[in-house]
Amino acid sequence: MPSLAKEQKVKRKVIITAKVHEYLLQTLEARGYEVIYRSTITNDELTEIIGEATGLFVTTRRIDKNMIDKATQLKWIGRLGSGMELIDVAYAETKGIRCVSSPEGNSNAVAEHALGMLLGLMNRINSSNREIKEGKWLRDANRADELTGKTVGIIGYGNTGSAFAKVLSSFDVTVLANDIYKAGFAKGYIREAGIDQIARYADVISLHLPLTELTRNLANDMFFNSLEKQPYFINTCRGKVTDTKALIRALKTGKIRAAALDVLENEKLETYTHEEKAELDWLLAQPNVIITPHIAGYSHEAFYRMARVLLEKLAI
Repeated sequence: MPSLAKEQKVKRKVIITAKVHEYLLQTLEARGYEVIYRSTITNDELTEIIGEATGLFVTTRRIDKNMIDKATQLKWIGRLGSGMELIDVAYAETKGIRCVSSPEGNSNAVAEHALGMLLGLMNRINSSNREIKEGKWLRDANRADELTGKTVGIIGYGNTGSAFAKVLSSFDVTVLANDIYKAGFAKGYIREAGIDQIARYADVISLHLPLTELTRNLANDMFFNSLEKQPYFINTCRGKVTDTKALIRALKTGKIRAAALDVLENEKLETYTHEEKAELDWLLAQPNVIITPHIAGYSHEAFYRMARVLLEKLAI
């Protein structure tokens, strides 16, 4: 029969499978947890040791039924960031495992990144800078569109969507916000709207959605073809919410004026097929497209806040 001290040690073990702010490590250790910090751990390696853990911290790692069945001591899973689609939350909860995320920790970072990309496109900053490197000084071709006074459609009005609306507040815009899970949030320049209203009136459309069966490929041919004002299009949520082929067609046919993407359908560039590489190369060659490597919620400040939020929610 194991001693009480050994049993207690097993129950206090935490596995961290992603890069985290040192505040998380220091706080866990100060509160008596044994921390296994393995940011590059493989799924096979995690399967071997997860049975010892009381807690688990992840980012974009899949935690499925098989993994959960191995986690016989697990009490909670903390997701650094937003989006729980890679975790089988429903099954985990049947096992008494609490699952929490920290979208409040990086929502402002996402909002500022979305605004930065939008202003970059509207003011032709990236494209004109590239032209100057090529020896071209083109003023008329790079005349900007001002954000002030425009109508901005926000699809998904959770933590990041509402944060984006907040950073837009000084631009005298009208925000048309759509969210199937909430209502009653209209105030001042923010109005509740249907997708059809956003398609009709928006000069800018920004996606802030979780990846679910309802949202997968939401931005498809039908969506882009419904747009009436040739808006700027922004996606900082999940790559699979946008159909890349449909996006390219929308750019080619002028259904959207420009695109800012922080996420892609496939973000593992080393696995690209010839077709995927050709699509990405085409997008990167366009002066009205900005792509960043899924860094919108990855600021230094967000790195700390996500850790703090999880610790507060888990009451650790």
